Amino acid sequence: MTKIDFKKELKHLYQPSKNEFQVVEVPDLKFFKVDGHGDPNSAQEYTDAIEALYAVSYKTKFLSKKKEQDYVVPPLEGLWWADDMETFSTARDKSQWLWAMMIMVPDWITDDMVAEARMEVDKKKDLPALGKIRWEEYREGLVVQILHLGSYDDEGPVLARLHESWMAEHGYTFNGLHHEIYLSDPRRVEPSKLKTILRQPIQNI
Repeated sequence: MTKIDFKKELKHLYQPSKNEFQVVEVPDLKFFKVDGHGDPNSAQEYTDAIEALYAVSYKTKFLSKKKEQDYVVPPLEGLWWADDMETFSTARDKSQWLWAMMIMVPDWITDDMVAEARMEVDKKKDLPALGKIRWEEYREGLVVQILHLGSYDDEGPVLARLHESWMAEHGYTFNGLHHEIYLSDPRRVEPSKLKTILRQPIQNI
């Protein structure tokens, strides 16, 4: 049985340059998603969301494998915003952040498989955010992205360069929420070596 790794199947989405911003078209994809707010380093709501997302994602993967369609669970992703975006890109006031954490789901996964995965997880674990998980399509379209190497707290200058100069110079404006894809596990990788894709949906001015 072949195990599909979407990071390899969709290289243009998961292997951007670390040196320059790149524009790509993202196809419509389905995700498990949980919404929340607050500092991801300290908010219990964030911890609960991550635990529930991984539990349902891995249970879904195992159910799929039983049906002879195996895959690597895709990396954790997050949409981030704030009522005042200065608190995100410049001031980095994490207590004011809003987010939707998510994990991509292959297009062959069915409603019945998701329902079964939820039920089995619910039987074995008491997860506060389990009932908050949505399974839905996300339409992102045209984006600009770059690979960031280093601490999450060092993203500010890169985002400022993207928002304040690159987009205007290339004739683009915002068309959606700031998007991050986490290629490294922060529990196992030191901050200076973290790999994070920074992505911004755009449209022509």
